[in-house]
Amino acid sequence: MEDLVKFVQDEFVTRKELPEFAAGDTITVYYEIKEGNKTRTQFFRGVVIQRRGSGSSETFTIRKMSGTVGVERIFPVNLPALQKIEINKRGKVRRARIFYFRELTGKKARIKEKRS
Repeated sequence: MEDLVKFVQDEFVTRKELPEFAAGDTITVYYEIKEGNKTRTQFFRGVVIQRRGSGSSETFTIRKMSGTVGVERIFPVNLPALQKIEINKRGKVRRARIFYFRELTGKKARIKEKRS
């Protein structure tokens, strides 16, 4: 059964060409929003907290601060409304899922930039 699901995902689901990013990176996601009969592009800039899943069900979570309130958004990788992803900063973290980042505030909430 798993082989059949994998076959269908490989054959029929179109993969988008996205840049490689991981937890700790600061990225900007541009996606389309439909309001009535109009469509507009909106962006969400924040730190990637995690990537999870594989294949067509892969998702990634982004966290940003809006004033003093933390806002998290989960994006499926194969979202049709997803237009592009820009990598603003590569972060140096030691974990694949940085949930501890939610409790940090101020200077402690900074992530070191990875040297290239």
